[in-house]
Amino acid sequence: MKKGKIGVQMMMLKQKVEEIGAYQTMKKISELGYHAVEVSQIPMTKENVGELKRASKDFDIKIAALSAALEPMLPGAPGETLVDNFDKFVSDCKELDCNFLRIGMLPLTVMGDKEKIMDFISKAEVMADRLAEHGIELYYHTHHIEFQRYDGEYLLDLIKNNTTRLGFELDVHWIQRAGVNPVEFIKKYKNRISLLHLKDYRIGSLDITDEDLEDMGKFFGKFTNLIEFAEVGEGNLDMTAIIEAGLDSGAQYFLVEQDDTYGVDPFDCLEISANNLRELGYADWF
Repeated sequence: MKKGKIGVQMMMLKQKVEEIGAYQTMKKISELGYHAVEVSQIPMTKENVGELKRASKDFDIKIAALSAALEPMLPGAPGETLVDNFDKFVSDCKELDCNFLRIGMLPLTVMGDKEKIMDFISKAEVMADRLAEHGIELYYHTHHIEFQRYDGEYLLDLIKNNTTRLGFELDVHWIQRAGVNPVEFIKKYKNRISLLHLKDYRIGSLDITDEDLEDMGKFFGKFTNLIEFAEVGEGNLDMTAIIEAGLDSGAQYFLVEQDDTYGVDPFDCLEISANNLRELGYADWF
């Protein structure tokens, strides 16, 4: 039976990498039962690349995807970019036996400006062609901002319809936050996705005080901001339908991510997600 591979988006473990190193972080990931990772917000120093490679071999963890900015998020911002460090990204992919690179988000300087966004996407498409020559596929990760409408059409659909090589890493929490049905939207992107972010959508507790009740501004500030990132299976999303839609649409890797763990150890959050996914019937996807 056709199946995908469940893994971890390491953005949520960046502090762990700082504290215990990439190798020990990967060891803990394997102990939780995960055998695939997407590397994001982890400095790709020579040491970290070496530790990721060693851990990948020692713990049988596939490096599913690496992250790459096309250009700086802000003018003069530090960090490697595909424009300036192309050879380094190709080298890292080859070193880690990884054929997916993903752009995490739009540069902050283009958000809200359709012409600037489409110019950025045009450059990403050119870069995708260039990377393809090295056997590497370029993907674009979505948030909710790509569901702004321009002349009645979602920005993300405009991006899809004006590219052929660029792939899409859909994030089901952000699709839901945009007010769109993740299951149905995933189906629209059949054969344009290989990477899918599994992240649940929870309504948090309303914690109000007497002071809040004396200031309706404070009360409604809390009342209207209850949405939380949740462990898979701990929120309101139909994860079984989402996963099956993703599989049917071409997704290979289903990556667990939680942008904020609200003070809970991220390893504990990953364990909760893993246990829930196993209960849903995906034990053999790990």
